[in-house]
Amino acid sequence: MSRFVCKLLQSVNQTNSGFRNLYLSAIRYAEGGSEDGSPARTVLVEKDSRITLIGLNREQQRNSIDANTAEQLTEAIRQFEEDDSSPVGVLYGIGGSFSAGYDLKELEAEAQRGSLNFLLRHEGSIGPTRRHLRKPLVCGISGFCVAGGVELALMCDLRVMEDTAVLGFFNRRLGVPLTDGGTVRLAAAVGYSNALDIIETGRRVYAGEARRMGLVNRVVATGTALGQAVNLAFSIAKFPMASLMHDRNALLENANAYNKHGFHVASYNEIMNVSSDMITDMQEGVKRFKTSEIKGPKTDSWQIKEKTIPEWEKSEIEIEKQKT
Repeated sequence: MSRFVCKLLQSVNQTNSGFRNLYLSAIRYAEGGSEDGSPARTVLVEKDSRITLIGLNREQQRNSIDANTAEQLTEAIRQFEEDDSSPVGVLYGIGGSFSAGYDLKELEAEAQRGSLNFLLRHEGSIGPTRRHLRKPLVCGISGFCVAGGVELALMCDLRVMEDTAVLGFFNRRLGVPLTDGGTVRLAAAVGYSNALDIIETGRRVYAGEARRMGLVNRVVATGTALGQAVNLAFSIAKFPMASLMHDRNALLENANAYNKHGFHVASYNEIMNVSSDMITDMQEGVKRFKTSEIKGPKTDSWQIKEKTIPEWEKSEIEIEKQKT
């Protein structure tokens, strides 16, 4: 049984039993394709009552986003926004990590061609990140949420992060710029000084710090991000939506860099200031990364220390299992 299956089963045991069929369906996809035997898609969409779940499904690539996945994600969110029966959605990563950002192999190929066209896609290079979503989307963060993955998470209204998950702009060491709204949304979320710290250092940001600075909204136990994100989505969807959407949209319109005119201008400036000099940086950065993968990394960038669960918490988990 894979690590992802174990994590989903833990989520089932620690959330409402009504979610069981939903999680087991996701497991079938993750373990080798859909029920009819067709190849697994890289973005999976399911519904639990009124909540739409959108799952990134490239486990072996840490859910990194290639052009095909970006297109599927954009289409999945478009369909969610047009679905009148679903007021709130959840975005999550299948297989233990949320997303490692832009796909490294595709990035290398684009850099070798000397092209930046992949960064200039209208909606965004990794999804619809250069606009405001028309409905609330809750992000469930597990494992690694790095580089463009952070930009995807910032695209969402609310973020639920597991206590052993890791955030950070690891693309800093590859010479890859932020081009999916990260420079705009991050500063609006955590403030100018914190944003500069995270962007310039490319360092890890752990759950406690992320919660304190406002980068995430909830910190939850390892293995429960999806279930808790679904719970949060249901807690929003229960309200009368007309007034909720009025207040949400007014906030997006009026809150500093999130106002529509300012956001679009800032997003345009972010991408149009990308220069051809960065292609050389990306080419060299990818070579360094590939060399480190062969020889072994000099840092523990991609290692997550598993959380030690105290005995009292193990007892509580067992009690919860008996209730389901």
